[in-house]
Amino acid sequence: MQIETLPLISPIPGQQQTLQLWRFGRTGARPRVYLQAALHADEIPGMLTLTRLREHLARLETDGQIQGEILLLPVANPIGLAQQHLGLAQGRFDAGSGLNFNRHYPDLAPALLQKLPGQLGQGATQDVETVRATMQALMAKQPPASELQSLQHTLFSLACVSDVVLDLHCDSEAALHLYVHSEQQAEAMALAGFMGAAATLYATEQGGNSFDDCCTRPWWHLRQHYPELPMACFAATVELRGQLDVSLEQAEADAQNLLAYLAWRGAIAGQTQPPAAPNAPTPLAGVGISYAPHGGIVSYSLPTGTQVEAGTRLGWVIDPLSGQRSELVAQTSGVYYARVLQRFTQTGNELCFVAGSTPLRQGCLLSL
Repeated sequence: MQIETLPLISPIPGQQQTLQLWRFGRTGARPRVYLQAALHADEIPGMLTLTRLREHLARLETDGQIQGEILLLPVANPIGLAQQHLGLAQGRFDAGSGLNFNRHYPDLAPALLQKLPGQLGQGATQDVETVRATMQALMAKQPPASELQSLQHTLFSLACVSDVVLDLHCDSEAALHLYVHSEQQAEAMALAGFMGAAATLYATEQGGNSFDDCCTRPWWHLRQHYPELPMACFAATVELRGQLDVSLEQAEADAQNLLAYLAWRGAIAGQTQPPAAPNAPTPLAGVGISYAPHGGIVSYSLPTGTQVEAGTRLGWVIDPLSGQRSELVAQTSGVYYARVLQRFTQTGNELCFVAGSTPLRQGCLLSL
């Protein structure tokens, strides 16, 4: 085990944030698996899960059971963790720029398409290494100029040349669910089986240049020109339920499920087979969103993870002054996988999310 301290750009004299990276296995071994938690710094379940996973990996490494290279960043966003306003964590957006910490990552596809002609065609293994080396060179030519840029540059440089990238988040209030690339549904179903994901949402491009999207996008675009080139990075956002779902027991269970997935992937020793995923994957464009018809108190009727039909009542919005009570209904049939934690809403806010099989939306498919 190696522990590395990675400094970020200092925003002001006398202040500097750092990242702590834990490496297991032999440097350069494959598969290389990168796991990070709390990129949105107010999403805590993944931090505790990777803390437990780190302890298990340390023991496995002592026993000689690490076969690949595993990189852990249990605290991926110290900038966001430091953003406390009147006792409340403000970890989703950078306070200085207003930017979402999980948006605006580098799109390497255009530059790769310019630089790689004439260099590929040497066989899949050599071609993948050529692409990864070019990625590293491109990242080295994009030096960061701010604290936020240095955070994103450091995280993405570690992830983009990995075989597997798991970005651990959580939703506001939710059942466990995944975001994956459309072309990687087979592996996504294995991960969903191990993790017990209630919904697996796929898209070719999610929009907003999210972290996992930018890890898979270069391979997708290269394959349109070089069909023999594999999509050599499987990346997924793993939403570990809701913000309040933080416990040692749940973190231990999730860590054990990740260990089973890592064994199946060949990163650690052991023979495992994925259980059947709870539900089939559905398009991210098929998510039906229920909006608040007016402001008021939110009262939900069903637990997340429930299978619902279109038109099912999911809850109410009640105006505390007029007494007006309006239904929140499912906009599509599927898994009611997430909802907003806050129980008071303004008109037009997103409140409930159902993973349906029929596309309903287009364009940018992620919220701000």
